[in-house]
Amino acid sequence: MGLFSHTTAFNGQKYSKLKKECLKRGEKFSDPKFPPHDSSLFFSKQPPGVVTWKRPQDIVEEPRLFVEGASANDVTQGQLGNCWFVAACATLAGVKELWNRVIPDYKDQEYGELHPGIFHFRFWRFGEWLDVVIDDLLPTIDGQLIFTHSREKGEFWCALLEKAYAKLHGSYEALEGGNLSDALVDLTSGVSAHLDLTVGGYTDDFEKRKQLFKMMSKEMNEHALMCCAIAAHNHEEVEMRTNVGLVKGHAYGITACRKINIGDTGLFSLFKGAQKMRMIRLKNPWGEREWNGAFSDGKRRSGFVYTTSQLTKMYSRSPEWSKVSASEREKLGLTFEDDGEFWMTFEDFVEHFTDLSICFLINTKLLSFSKTWHETVFYDAWTIGVRGHNTDRAGGCPNNKDTFLRNPQYRFDVKDEVDDVIFHLMQKDTRDRKQEGIQNLVVGFHVMKVEENRRYRVHRSHDSIATSDYIRTRAIFLREQLKQGRYVVIPTTFKPDETGEFIFRMYTSRDPDAKELTKDEPKIPWYSCVKKPSIVTAVTVKSASDLEKQSSFGGEADSYCIVKCEGETVRTPVAKNTTNPTWDTKAIFYRANPEEPIVIEIWNSNVLVDGFIGRAEVEAPVNATVMQIELPLYGRRKEKTVEKQGKLFVQVYSDDDLTSI
Repeated sequence: MGLFSHTTAFNGQKYSKLKKECLKRGEKFSDPKFPPHDSSLFFSKQPPGVVTWKRPQDIVEEPRLFVEGASANDVTQGQLGNCWFVAACATLAGVKELWNRVIPDYKDQEYGELHPGIFHFRFWRFGEWLDVVIDDLLPTIDGQLIFTHSREKGEFWCALLEKAYAKLHGSYEALEGGNLSDALVDLTSGVSAHLDLTVGGYTDDFEKRKQLFKMMSKEMNEHALMCCAIAAHNHEEVEMRTNVGLVKGHAYGITACRKINIGDTGLFSLFKGAQKMRMIRLKNPWGEREWNGAFSDGKRRSGFVYTTSQLTKMYSRSPEWSKVSASEREKLGLTFEDDGEFWMTFEDFVEHFTDLSICFLINTKLLSFSKTWHETVFYDAWTIGVRGHNTDRAGGCPNNKDTFLRNPQYRFDVKDEVDDVIFHLMQKDTRDRKQEGIQNLVVGFHVMKVEENRRYRVHRSHDSIATSDYIRTRAIFLREQLKQGRYVVIPTTFKPDETGEFIFRMYTSRDPDAKELTKDEPKIPWYSCVKKPSIVTAVTVKSASDLEKQSSFGGEADSYCIVKCEGETVRTPVAKNTTNPTWDTKAIFYRANPEEPIVIEIWNSNVLVDGFIGRAEVEAPVNATVMQIELPLYGRRKEKTVEKQGKLFVQVYSDDDLTSI
């Protein structure tokens, strides 16, 4: 399901077929699925004037889809509160490989003689790329485009792209107010993370700022897309300008992260002796209202047009930029246009901005990344059904202890000693039902460490490894470092008995052998000769103490355990270079012969042949409580009365209800 997977025609409209029909008839395309009517604009209010739908040929003499390609400076927001989408488009414009996916075969779509007035764009929605066909009739007032447009009057790619996105959601108004992360995902199929800069301690902690900048630079080099914003605390603050020229409740695209040399400048003392200064470049989709603090383009009078010579003089007087060498300024590609794009120090960035969205582009063959990820995808739903049935899958978050484990459950393995794991939960978008008052659900997910051989659904909560935020948003992101072992992740709504479809994506270094857990317990066919299990036992091999040293030179042990029960074995990781190892490894067994003990052997890991250390037997009858047991070690079966050095510590619980654990 990667970056460039199968494409589906939205509303069944096939671009090539429709274009061919228009050319054959010598007519321009008019889209019956998104007509030039007020209903395509707004569903709850009137247009801001008399709207006339015009084709680009009726607005300028020689329209173009692109003028000298696409860039962040092209995109300018119009009379629609969709800066979140506009900022994402501006950010994406700089990544040609991705841009060509969103605007496919763009050279063939370019304006020319007898153009049929039909275009198509692609957006990634709920696991597939949708190809959206539109006509080029655009809403205008007094001959001017009223929504997103290009700074170049004759360039129309951004206006047409916005129309396709509006069609996807049912109207232009549906795009009012949105999430930066959602737009980035729709344009790339990546996974998007949100970072609250106010809670990370970045303003006070130099090392944290350094690591954040390092991460942002690395991900941007790997084509990650980034946007940021300043949170508005109430409706009155939305689009309010701060005293440094930034706008609250408004999305900015991040277009570059750079370091510049300041070792031989007067700036050296201002940055605590650092040889390099971290800088970040941002783009305001309005095309104006820039940052006016340190390293800004300079103070300007609103509405005044400056000549190039005036801008150069202003630049030369800038107390910060004048101290940066000409070569460093050239590397930054510094310009003086009032185009909404500006530089600021990273210290100022984390001080003034509150929210950062990063869209990670992973698991694609198109681009070259430093790490190859394995993608696992589950399409599923929270559903209400008969209690105990596999349709009963809407239990709410972990706060709902009696119902939480009714949710869908997915088990996966971390096969390396430690692995970076990315989780991304996405519910089906409700923006196209905005006029019905339908909202996204509050969603999140919970990760538990379970038994190494867990194959059936979890019925009792295990150790919590991670829990995502629970937010009323389309998608939730979490990145965690997990140790080797088996885990179960449970996506949930916040409240029980809320229903909805979702996609759960997971990225690991190796194939995690992930599977949905659907069965509650082992099912033995009536015709089978196999004896039915009568009890379930959970064993945790905690640790050992004072094991025998494993060489004539008194070397420590590299020990591991093998747990054996009725033909099934579970092996712990190796605890290296210690005679007092800790494993804390869990196993679960469904036992048909509970009178037989569970056997645990301890071995020393060697290059050629592993060495036997000791053996213990665990009696595990049905017991109402968890038992903590200290076991002596003995020799192998033929020497089972010969006591070995050391003790083994285990935790055991058994129940005759097979769905109790």
